Amino acid sequence: MTPPRELLPPRARIFVAGHRGLVGSAVARQLADEGHEVLTRGRAALDLRDAAGTEAYLRDVRPDAVVLAAATVGGIMANQNFPVPFLEDNLRIQLSVIGGAHAAGVGRLLFLGSSCIYPKLAPQPITEEALLTGPLEPTNEPYAIAKIAGITQVRGYRQQYGAAYISAMPTNLYGPGDNFDLETSHVLPALIRRFHEAVRDGREEVVLWGSGTPRREFLHVDDLARACSLLLRTYDDGTPVNIGCGEDLTIRELAETVRDVTGFTGRIAFDTSKPDGTPRKLLDVSRLRKLGFAPRVPLADGIRDTYEWWLRSGAASA
Repeated sequence: MTPPRELLPPRARIFVAGHRGLVGSAVARQLADEGHEVLTRGRAALDLRDAAGTEAYLRDVRPDAVVLAAATVGGIMANQNFPVPFLEDNLRIQLSVIGGAHAAGVGRLLFLGSSCIYPKLAPQPITEEALLTGPLEPTNEPYAIAKIAGITQVRGYRQQYGAAYISAMPTNLYGPGDNFDLETSHVLPALIRRFHEAVRDGREEVVLWGSGTPRREFLHVDDLARACSLLLRTYDDGTPVNIGCGEDLTIRELAETVRDVTGFTGRIAFDTSKPDGTPRKLLDVSRLRKLGFAPRVPLADGIRDTYEWWLRSGAASA
């Protein structure tokens, strides 16, 4: 089989926007391990919502490629409580970075979206063609709309300017560097913290939101980073690429796995007055598999790795 054409030079200079977050930090590690020069800029030095400042920075450093991993993110509670920044901050970041990259002559860009762009009741597993075929899940609609706008922006630069810009839609992610704040975190780190604190406090029961029946797919962030590198090197098409593992489980099953990892021995209860969100969200990852990608981190091992990282970080005792 003919190897795919390499779209990056061997030691490319790559700006990772959002390098301190869960996704950006993993992508930066992966690219550095492959011998690329990773360029970063902290929020205090560069506000990515500032279009003029972002363009000026990119014109100054002249990277070979940009990975747009910066975003305002969070779980159901955060999306419900703060819809304005989930929409407006993400729109501003995307407009600044993608437009700035083009103005600065950056030849390659990877925009990272989210699987929440797909309709709430999309056929499972969800193919890339399901985009804009039905209503979104209301609990994260502002964030999803912002990410759909980013995909449209990338496609626009491809269509109008022939830019080699691409989009990828990751599934639910977790791993070292995750956010464990119960008000703003996603489901998996929130579960880890809830069960850890139940063990610490000697509680006999953990009560979780919803029914426990929705099914979700989870990918370790190191596997995501490997997929991003592969796409940067080999993929050049306007269709966004799903990034996932192709397997899912119920929230109850996920909770039971986290329970076992943290050593909790009490009961798990569900508060069905709280929202479940989308009933099922499993990505069709056949497009990515055809490029040669396969995940390496089993879920239980990845949860244990994430839990141990959180304990080492000292945040668990704060």
